[in-house]
Amino acid sequence: MFTKLSPQIKQYLVITGNYWTFTLTDGALRMLVVLYFNQLGYSPLKIAMLFLFYEIFGVITNLIGGWLGARLGLNKTMNIGLVMQVVALLMLTVPSGYLTVAYVMAAQALSGIAKDLNKMSAKSSIKLLVPKNKQHLDEGEHSSEGKLYHWIALLTGSKNTLKGIGFFLGGLLLTLVGFQGALLLMATVLFVVWLMSLWLLKKDLGKAKNKAKFSEIFSKSPAINILSAARMFLFGSRDVWFVVALPVYLAVTFNWDDWWVGAFMATWVIGYGIIQAIAPKITGKSKANNEGENTTPDGRAALKWATILSITPLIIIAGLHFNFYPQQLLIIGLLIFGAVFAINSSLHSYLIVSYADSDGVSMDVGFYYMANAMGRLIGTVLSGVVYQAYGLEACLWISTLFIILTALISLKLPHKLK
Repeated sequence: MFTKLSPQIKQYLVITGNYWTFTLTDGALRMLVVLYFNQLGYSPLKIAMLFLFYEIFGVITNLIGGWLGARLGLNKTMNIGLVMQVVALLMLTVPSGYLTVAYVMAAQALSGIAKDLNKMSAKSSIKLLVPKNKQHLDEGEHSSEGKLYHWIALLTGSKNTLKGIGFFLGGLLLTLVGFQGALLLMATVLFVVWLMSLWLLKKDLGKAKNKAKFSEIFSKSPAINILSAARMFLFGSRDVWFVVALPVYLAVTFNWDDWWVGAFMATWVIGYGIIQAIAPKITGKSKANNEGENTTPDGRAALKWATILSITPLIIIAGLHFNFYPQQLLIIGLLIFGAVFAINSSLHSYLIVSYADSDGVSMDVGFYYMANAMGRLIGTVLSGVVYQAYGLEACLWISTLFIILTALISLKLPHKLK
């Protein structure tokens, strides 16, 4: 069956399989670290700080990783990411006495580098696998831009759904085989995937025809710079309440058990991924209208959905402030936030790949995901600091401010794709 598929579909399946497996281990590792170090007596804020290097090195990796992808090829950067994750998992299998904060942060830094190399490689590869030639479109047929949007949404949505499943997997493995056993099992599976990737993944995929210069790691495209700025504030608006503030608030204020908190967070991420995958059906994929013009979502769609998103945290803030069914409103509000946020994220993921130059696409995508990682880093730090000082409402106010900034920046995005 596999041999009958087109070369592009084969490569898409290999890349997606790599990305899925990696994502499962990434989500499971995060939950394993949170739950295991909670058992060891770490405070929630201290646990969150274990992920600080994970986010910091994500910023660095995305900036440099795009250049590496253009120089070496995306097959190499993807495979390097896979094997680095294996090393990161094995680093944490040492006896608990050796798991100092500095050591765990170092392992998480390695995992952060691995994750962003893998993600950058996967997202960049899709640009190269979708046919470039836009043939004549009969009514109802999708353009190559629409197909690109569909493939990106499917890859991104499935990744986040699997990350949520990874949260469940981490808790389950911790219960069944323990911390070290879970890490060894995941490292073994990922090692096998790495060996298969070395064999199946096309050589020199995404390697730029012209040698990419290190000085070119910063994008010179106005559209990509604007989209990257919008992406930074968009992801900061999520993580400012999601990383530390929300799980601690649910446990302390609502007295939820740990597994309840973990289950809600996992359900949120899974639902978020599902909405991302079907975002093209919600926003509309590319079709030729009666005048033959491309109607693929563009900068106007990004502005529209960012504006809609800004309303949801304000409703939650009002409910918490006036104590109006706070628990129910918080849960429902965050589920709505997740759905609208997923559409915003999926649109951004499509737009960056569409804007990117096909020759050395990883340079543009890497710069964009550097901004994404910077937003997560800012959100992670603010989530702990602001929640500890002022509470969840303050985190949600900052979230609202960041979304408004996202919408204002999106005003400058191009209204027609190239």
